[in-house]
Amino acid sequence: MPDRCGFRRSETQGLVLFVTTYQGGVLLADWETHNPSGSKRVVCTKQLPGTRWLDVLAAADCSVEVGTSTDILSVDEIKAKIGDHCDGVIGQLTEDWGEELFSALKAAGGKVYANYAVGYNNVDVESATRHGLPVGNTPGVLTETTAEMAVTLTFSAARRVAEADVYMRGGEYKGWLPTLFLGELMTRKTVGVIGAGRIGAAYAKMMVEGFKMNFLYYDLYQNKGLEDYLTAYGEFLKSQGEEPISWRKCDTTEEVLRESDVVSLHPVLDETTHNLMNTERLGLMKDNAVLINASRGPVIDEAALVEHCKTHENFRVGLDVFEDEPAMKPGLADLPNVVIVPHIASATIWTRSGMASLAAGNVAGILSGYPCWQDQNDVLPFLEGENPKAAPSIVNRDELSLPAHSG
Repeated sequence: MPDRCGFRRSETQGLVLFVTTYQGGVLLADWETHNPSGSKRVVCTKQLPGTRWLDVLAAADCSVEVGTSTDILSVDEIKAKIGDHCDGVIGQLTEDWGEELFSALKAAGGKVYANYAVGYNNVDVESATRHGLPVGNTPGVLTETTAEMAVTLTFSAARRVAEADVYMRGGEYKGWLPTLFLGELMTRKTVGVIGAGRIGAAYAKMMVEGFKMNFLYYDLYQNKGLEDYLTAYGEFLKSQGEEPISWRKCDTTEEVLRESDVVSLHPVLDETTHNLMNTERLGLMKDNAVLINASRGPVIDEAALVEHCKTHENFRVGLDVFEDEPAMKPGLADLPNVVIVPHIASATIWTRSGMASLAAGNVAGILSGYPCWQDQNDVLPFLEGENPKAAPSIVNRDELSLPAHSG
């Protein structure tokens, strides 16, 4: 069956070619091509927000083929789209970027892969490096957005917002009652964080400053900047005649779990944190504690969580990510004490558009022969105006001995 082609005009991108692609008579996905006259072929497996990212690639003389299907593409589908010639790919965290795809990309003349995410657990970086392919990610624009979602989940769970919403929509509300949907007060309680990196620290500041909470954290490394910040905040409260907050770096995860009223998980995902929250550690938490995960799904043993929530009805949970995403373990969706949202912690217009600009900047930068940007905490120059002549974030730049931007 031949490909089906057509054209439409975009106000921002000029003439756009859209193609329905078949392989062996099987529909693979719908694709649209931006800047079809570009000399470098770039594939982006999903539509991304905003238009700046397309402008960045067009300025680098790239023709960009964008997948319009909302289905998660298989490895075979992506390989078919890479074809015999492809200079670069922007892929998604839902895709398995390993040896099979990187060998196909290299064989097609590929020079770069950009992951549309700050994390890259779905990417075999060692395989990409063996093939000489730089791997980009999108840091520096998700910190506050993700921390805000963790705060949102905290109060949605603690104050039983999702349960109350279902109750109202079901027409069950007959009038105010003293005992209706009693939840937990967070002000002046204790908040704990496992993993005090950028997002964990941002969440801590929001909770401590917003609700004068005491703070505990566990991390392999000391976050002195956060500690100094919280010490100064405590001194400020004291100067206003209020009781200062306290903070402490704990020696173990278990110490945080035992003492905290709410715990938010923000560790990296590796063999030491896979199923970190298992039956034993869940049992250490207070019966009325709140557990939040907006980091990586496999940090929690989801089956163990289901059983714990069934037997601890005052224990509350907020989840943005899942162990076998997009699937949930049996029973999870039936639990009224668990708030679940579909991996939307970074889903603000500014952040997702910024991620698109960074992913495009990684591809455009490498294809243009630019060096690598040095400071991934300072990527704002890539979000407006003319891009610096650099690739904003290449995770294997050292392994590939790529030059560093010095301007």
